Amino acid sequence: MTKPLLLLWIDGAEPYARAIAAAGLADRLRIETVPRAATPDPALLAEAEALLSWGPPAGVLDRMPKLRFIQSLTAGVEHWLGRADLREDIALSCARGTHRVQMPENILGALFHITKPYAAIVADNAAKRWTRRVSTTLAGSTLGILGLGAIGAELARKAAALEMRVIGTKRDGAAVPHVEKVFAPDGTDAVLAQSDFVVLLLPATPETDNFIDAARLARMKKTAWLLNFGRGALIKDDDLVAAVRAGTITGAVLDVFRTEPLPAESPYWGEDGILVLPHIGGLHPERDGMVAALMVENLRRFLDGAAPSQLVDRRAGY
Repeated sequence: MTKPLLLLWIDGAEPYARAIAAAGLADRLRIETVPRAATPDPALLAEAEALLSWGPPAGVLDRMPKLRFIQSLTAGVEHWLGRADLREDIALSCARGTHRVQMPENILGALFHITKPYAAIVADNAAKRWTRRVSTTLAGSTLGILGLGAIGAELARKAAALEMRVIGTKRDGAAVPHVEKVFAPDGTDAVLAQSDFVVLLLPATPETDNFIDAARLARMKKTAWLLNFGRGALIKDDDLVAAVRAGTITGAVLDVFRTEPLPAESPYWGEDGILVLPHIGGLHPERDGMVAALMVENLRRFLDGAAPSQLVDRRAGY
């Protein structure tokens, strides 16, 4: 019986091949590796039954009639779901859960940047200037998390340890440990009104496009900060720039954008009160190993005829 063909259509496939071998799956698969910028041989496309990829060019999946399973390398899958060639019979798994550690730490880093004067002190050091500065405390403030998934729940746990009050939204409104009050999505306005810091961790779906606009920004405290570590399309960019300039909110820390790298002409660059991060939230020195572990679990399920872990709900969009 012919072994299923797995196509690793990525650069730096070594950690994934090692993980497959270490899991004892190499003898159950045929594995072919193709660089991300290259086009696989038509014979490979025709035979591939499983795929690990950032996302091949449009129309390529139509040339993969045997494809039954795709492992995405990212938690966000809007670039997959927007494809016309993604057939209903192809199981798509996202990399949900692989950012659980690094993303909350980077969000906390942003919160410390906002409230602690270290950036100003670095400038003082360069000028050999002694200036005593006072930090604002996170303890006692309210953190609002829009999107209490795995990352949001871990952020809530860490924030509660810092004595922050945590509230937020979740699709089903179910309780989350360390969160004082969980609202369903229709309670978003209540979270905005109460929070000193609002963190966006929502997926990109038609319902969340331009989710934060002028109307919602107006419901936030004037002293509040908006932090976007979810998806760039969550924010109506012009409305956010206008809100910061007008003092509707105090500022924003943005890690994701509609177009990346962020174009030089973006009004976000150089805007007082807006910090642009170069999409660092999910980066981790061992990230390939984390995704590889998920891929191995899903390959085992694929070979055993079971549904993959972190299967994408196409109707929900994540």
